[in-house]
Amino acid sequence: MDGIIANIVYQFAVNWAFLALAALGLIVILGMIDIINLAHGEFIMLGAYTTALLVHAGVPFFLTIPLAMVAVGLFGVLTERLIIRRFYDNKLIALVATFGLSLILSQGVFLILGPFLPAVRMPFGGFKYGGYSFSTYYSILPIVALCAMAAMWLLFYKTRLGIEMRATMQNPEMARALGVRTSRIYAITFGVGSALAGLTGAVYAPTTSIVPLFGAEFIAPAFIVVVIGGGMDPLLGTATSAFFLAVVSTPLSYTVSDFAGRIGLLTAALVIMRILPKGFSYYLHRPMRSLRALAGMRM
Repeated sequence: MDGIIANIVYQFAVNWAFLALAALGLIVILGMIDIINLAHGEFIMLGAYTTALLVHAGVPFFLTIPLAMVAVGLFGVLTERLIIRRFYDNKLIALVATFGLSLILSQGVFLILGPFLPAVRMPFGGFKYGGYSFSTYYSILPIVALCAMAAMWLLFYKTRLGIEMRATMQNPEMARALGVRTSRIYAITFGVGSALAGLTGAVYAPTTSIVPLFGAEFIAPAFIVVVIGGGMDPLLGTATSAFFLAVVSTPLSYTVSDFAGRIGLLTAALVIMRILPKGFSYYLHRPMRSLRALAGMRM
């Protein structure tokens, strides 16, 4: 019995980490600058390719993760400077532009580096408990997801840059009038979201084949998490929607099949969009803000 419970908890944690990491960079960009990045999957792919190329060049795997984040983050800043900032007044054209970028990246990588790269060896091996086998590396991924969210929380709420980012998100005209360089904030935000996509690609590089369509398995779950999470509070939306979807999909995947888990995930997303059309973060953020205001009045 202990083994069954441990296996369910393990599967839930792994599913939650996958959903959270897949969506975090996408929802940061959407929540902060209101741009839907359809090339998000390709940014994840770039993180995986950066890690694989560095590993096969002799760089230790865990050192490649921050290098992949930096590389993809800088590429995101360049993308915002050259492409995205031209279309802030026309979100539909920005959507089309990122879709075109996704095609260019996937086909470009295919033409330059070929259909696949040699696999990256998964570190740490595994362990057994209660008659079940577990991957040590997969067990670490939920911790990585929590650390990424904690780092974003510190950035958004404990730094001057984070204050400027949230001010720009809420009212860019007022922030500009107060001296905030909103164009700089937009570039940094897109870079941060891209770096998070690079992180996702890097940490999942050892788990599957590295091909130009590497990001395809992440993009649909990422958009589902983003849609039902909402853009009011990127971190709260990601954490809560990923948690809810993992609660729904894990029992189905465990008792029926992975396909049933995906169907359950899609069905749950449709139900939530019907009940909470503005996303989890919108409906959770308002009472939390009211409680903070009440606590401030009492002090």
